[in-house]
Amino acid sequence: MILFGDYHTHTIYSRHNHGKGTVLQNATVATNKGLKQIAITDHGFNHQLFGVRRKDLPQIREEILNAEEVTGVDVLLGVEANIISLKGEVDLKEEDYDSLDIILMGFHKIVKMPTLKDEFLLKASNLLSSPFKASPERIARNTTAFLKALDKYPIDIITHLNYGCPTDTLAVAKLAKQKGVLIELNGKRINFTDEELLIMASEGVKFIINSDAHSPDRVGECNNALNLVYRLNLPINLIVNLDKLPSFQKKRG
Repeated sequence: MILFGDYHTHTIYSRHNHGKGTVLQNATVATNKGLKQIAITDHGFNHQLFGVRRKDLPQIREEILNAEEVTGVDVLLGVEANIISLKGEVDLKEEDYDSLDIILMGFHKIVKMPTLKDEFLLKASNLLSSPFKASPERIARNTTAFLKALDKYPIDIITHLNYGCPTDTLAVAKLAKQKGVLIELNGKRINFTDEELLIMASEGVKFIINSDAHSPDRVGECNNALNLVYRLNLPINLIVNLDKLPSFQKKRG
């Protein structure tokens, strides 16, 4: 099995030293590891510590064009958007779509939310309760938010599903399949059970393996996810970036 692309990588545009490398450094490591394509997907605009700035997107695009010329690897511009409300809002505006080649979406804890209710029932509830078993009420709230987000936005990939925000995994995955959205097998962490993963596979849910690299040396490092695929003997045709390049809802050019 050959990993053709890595679609969740961060750069210095994930601010405050959260991302460690440049676009060119990520692309250089990618081509040295034999990857054909990567995406630069810094944290979404409402992340209170690490969010990319909208005003930086044109500069990132310029760096991408340079990196492609220097390295020969195809580089997509994306963002790891944040779910920010119980209504399924994410920190994207419709006018952002034209700037992006790919849209990832996940839950992050230190994110500005639109209302006090969202701050309490989505942010604080998950932040403060994370060490404990999730209540049915919290799972239901989180699940509803994800389902509404999938209905509202042209999302390509759900990142690290259930990390810090437990959901009804299968309900989210089934709607993701209907919408053509990929479930990420994250190179750092998997937050659903083997049984859930096998059921998703039996339903024909599509997956994508990503590194979630925050430094250039981690680009393409997806052993955690690859080992899971081997161990559970998941059908390779369900992993969109193994032995082939995936296509996304919005394709450049």
